[in-house]
Amino acid sequence: MAMNRTLFRGSVVTNHVVARITSRPNLCTRCQQRWSSVSQRPGSDRVQFPGAVNSKFTTGLKFQRASEDDAMPTYRILDQEGRIVDGAQQPPDITDSEAIRLYKDMVNVSVMDVIMFDAQRQGRVSFYMVSAGEEGIAVGSASALSLSDPIFAQYRETGLFQYRGFTHDDFMAQLFATKDDPGLGRNMPVHYGSKKLNMHTISSPLATQIPHAAGAAYAVKMQNMQNPMDEQRVVACYFGEGAASEGDFHAALNIAATRSCPVLFVCRNNGFAISTPTLEQYRGDGIASRGVGYGIDTIRVDGNDILAVREVTRQARELALKDGGRPVLIEAMSYRVSHHSTSDDSFAYRAKVEVEDWKRRDNPITRLRKWMEAKGIWDDEKERNLRADARKSVLTAYRKAENEKKPPLSSLMSDVYAEPTEEQKEQMAKLRSHLEKYPDEYDVSEFEGGMEGLTLEKK
Repeated sequence: MAMNRTLFRGSVVTNHVVARITSRPNLCTRCQQRWSSVSQRPGSDRVQFPGAVNSKFTTGLKFQRASEDDAMPTYRILDQEGRIVDGAQQPPDITDSEAIRLYKDMVNVSVMDVIMFDAQRQGRVSFYMVSAGEEGIAVGSASALSLSDPIFAQYRETGLFQYRGFTHDDFMAQLFATKDDPGLGRNMPVHYGSKKLNMHTISSPLATQIPHAAGAAYAVKMQNMQNPMDEQRVVACYFGEGAASEGDFHAALNIAATRSCPVLFVCRNNGFAISTPTLEQYRGDGIASRGVGYGIDTIRVDGNDILAVREVTRQARELALKDGGRPVLIEAMSYRVSHHSTSDDSFAYRAKVEVEDWKRRDNPITRLRKWMEAKGIWDDEKERNLRADARKSVLTAYRKAENEKKPPLSSLMSDVYAEPTEEQKEQMAKLRSHLEKYPDEYDVSEFEGGMEGLTLEKK
């Protein structure tokens, strides 16, 4: 078996070229049993208590602690130069057209990130977060999921929306809070959502989407059982390793494990929780070791290898649907090339040369491009055309959204009750009176309908 070692901030691991999701089927079966007695069998060499499963007795007093030698391996298909690591393995199960699609989606996200980061610096939008260095995790995993699978994302999964069909117009409508934003400007930028694409709206509070995903997965489990002839679905939940320090993470994994929920927990371990490096976040073997601790099938993957991410997600989805459903934890190792957000200056807590080194020597876009060039399906001309077209498309949507009307003023109070309450009507009347009294102080022309939009009556 070919192997070598690589260093991520989140773990020191041995890279294997054979995908293996850490699973102990016999143990899991025992874990789900309901013990009828706590009595010990005469002569038994192991624990039969309800709280411990198949634990052998020992007379040796030894405290257990994992070391670097015990680190979970990291699965990869391509090395940093875009070469297949193990030629003896089956080639990646992907067509040329699909590989090109994945590449185009990553580049589109990257191009938009650069433009919108600069737009925030110019005061055009209030906030933005880029996905630099992590595009492969979102796009690669999205390609292995069904469009009917519900998604609970955090805020660096732009590639998921891109792959599922979110257009540049859709992105800009949310970023500029225009009348075309499904959220009607009620959320801060980069908090996308789409009912049509089965993607729950992103929320700012850290880790809240993880227990939401576990609950949704339990509902999906019931639906799968009630409708066995329909497409069987799983839930996918995304978060960073910093979110895994929140209590919501532990509660979600525990309930998903005990209720056997078909959910994929995808952790992006990019080395930093804003300014806090992984060394100050935890002492264990990354986030993957926590999945094993909760009795969850777990795997670690090279997040800069989009083909590996795709294959791991494909197999994880199949596993999550076995035997009525079970959770799977995927820890995708990467490096956050960008600042945490436009509110952050990461060079205050890490060296610029470190960032530039990662950007230069290993990122998911460059790695896939090298692989495609070696196959003869990509070249410099196609690269120039792709980037030019992406930039043109983003800027066209950008200019359109910048000049678009904002949602009507009534959206300040609508969608709270099925029917407007008397209190709401009174408040809306007072707002109208105030705006009419001071017309020079408030420009309502940028809102759809202007003053006429100040109504809660249903049309």
